Amino acid sequence: MAVTLNLVGAGHVGRVLGRLLARQGGVDIGQVLTRSAASARQAVDFIGAGQPVERYDQLQAAQLHLLAVGDDQVEAACAALAAVVPLAGSIVFHCSGALASTHLQAARDAGALVASVHPIRSFADPAAVADRFDGTYCGVEGDAAALAVLMPALEAIGAQPVPIAAGAKTVYHAAAVFASNYLVTVLDAALRAYQAAGVPEDVARRMAQPLASESMANVFRLGAATALSGPIARGDLATVARQQQAVSQWDAPTGDLYRDLVAPTTALARRKSR
Repeated sequence: MAVTLNLVGAGHVGRVLGRLLARQGGVDIGQVLTRSAASARQAVDFIGAGQPVERYDQLQAAQLHLLAVGDDQVEAACAALAAVVPLAGSIVFHCSGALASTHLQAARDAGALVASVHPIRSFADPAAVADRFDGTYCGVEGDAAALAVLMPALEAIGAQPVPIAAGAKTVYHAAAVFASNYLVTVLDAALRAYQAAGVPEDVARRMAQPLASESMANVFRLGAATALSGPIARGDLATVARQQQAVSQWDAPTGDLYRDLVAPTTALARRKSR
C-alpha cells in the first residue's frame, strides 16, 4: 500500500526526489508547497503528480513530509508544518547536507519521527539527475523507525543510503567541500603557477590534467596514503622549503596555501610509510 508524501519546498532536489518517488509506485505525492503558486505548479508538472498549494494551512495529513528547503529555512518550515498539520505517527525529513535531523525538533515534539536524507549529487540539471539517479549515495541519519521506512524507499529509486553520525553532520558536509570545492581551489593554484612560469593557460590545463586525473584515480583505487607522491612523500624537505619560498615570493596568498598544506601532507606521508 502506497504512503502519501507532502513536499515543502520544491527546488531542484525536492523536484527530483518527488518525481522519482512518485514513479517507483510506493509513494503518492500529496500537496506541494513552495514560495509561490506558480512555482508549486511548475514543481507538480515536473514531478508528474501532486496538488500545488500556497499556504501551510492547506497541507493535509500524510505519512511522510519532505522539507526540501534551504538550510536556513529548515527549522522555520518544520515549525510552520507542526503548527497546522497533525504529525503524530508521521515521518518528517529534510535534505540538508549540513544540518542533522535534530533541527526538526518541532516535528518530534508533535509526535513525528525525524530523519535527514542528503543525496550526494550536483542537481544543476534536475531532469538529467532524475534520469540517471541509480547509484547515487545518500547520507542518512535520524530515528531508526524513520530510516526503516525511508531507506527501502530510497533503494527503490536507485539510491545507495549510507548511515552517518548525526553529531558529525557538519564534518560530513565538509567532506564534500574538500572533495569538490577545495579541490578546485588547489587546481586553480596549480594552473596559475604554471602560467607564472610562462605556460599559456590552455596548455597549463592540458599539462595539469593527467597529473590531477591520475592522482584522483589512484586515491580512489589505492587509498590516499598509497597514492601520495612528490617531494614530501620522498622526504625531500629541502625542495619543499625552496618551493614554498618561491611560491610566496610570486604570490603571497598562494604561498600561504602551500605552507598550510605541508603539515597535513607530511602526516599523510607518515601513514604511507607504515
